Amino acid sequence: MLSLIENLTYQDLLWLLTVAADLSITLVLFRLFGKMGLYTIVILNVMLSNFQGPKLTVIFGMQTSLGVILYSGIYFATDLLSEKYGRKEAQRAVLLGFVASLILILVIYISLLFEPSPLNLEFAQKIHNAIATIFEFTPLFILGSLFAYLVSQSVDVWIFHYLKEKTQGKHLWLRNNLSTLLSQALDTVLYTLVVWAPVVGLQTALGLAGAKYVFKAIIAAIDTIFIYWARNWDVSDQDWNTPLQEKSQKLE
Repeated sequence: MLSLIENLTYQDLLWLLTVAADLSITLVLFRLFGKMGLYTIVILNVMLSNFQGPKLTVIFGMQTSLGVILYSGIYFATDLLSEKYGRKEAQRAVLLGFVASLILILVIYISLLFEPSPLNLEFAQKIHNAIATIFEFTPLFILGSLFAYLVSQSVDVWIFHYLKEKTQGKHLWLRNNLSTLLSQALDTVLYTLVVWAPVVGLQTALGLAGAKYVFKAIIAAIDTIFIYWARNWDVSDQDWNTPLQEKSQKLE
């Protein structure tokens, strides 16, 4: 074990710390805000993975997209929603993430229609070009990524609850891992063929797909520890309007 740790590079350690941080933040938001915290992490991670998706890096000697970390964390949040609150709440989170992505992309595209300020042209043009570099993809790239997200996340929720019913609520580790691995496989295939292949070529896209799926499987295994930790938490999904209503009644 010691020799394995010693062989890890700075990149590898940073990746592991980022995965742990993402899952830990999910637990903190869940602990503080209940299902609203899980909704928040789904929306946040979907939008952040859109930013990080085009960034390629090398982890454990394999080239992969940095967005896979936060994107995989979405599956943990929806699985936790499924376990604690049921299928409807998990599917609602998936749809919220989808709508948030559409709004983000629309607003960014509108912002790119504005010309950079001539009063500070060098700085304004630099920022404009940076935003355009990240978001100025083809409609196929945008629609393909959203399609892959919506389909794979919906399949994940369905498989999770199918397995939960078949096992009568037992074997959380099975439904958590199997639902994620199967739906992530579907997501990887769709994303590779529809999004990456037209951009970087099929051969490069297949290489990215293989590496991404390895990392998705690792994250699925790691988040099993976290979901077992959180499943029995007594989290209060309080009505945030209640304190205001009580105050208004006292004033009356």
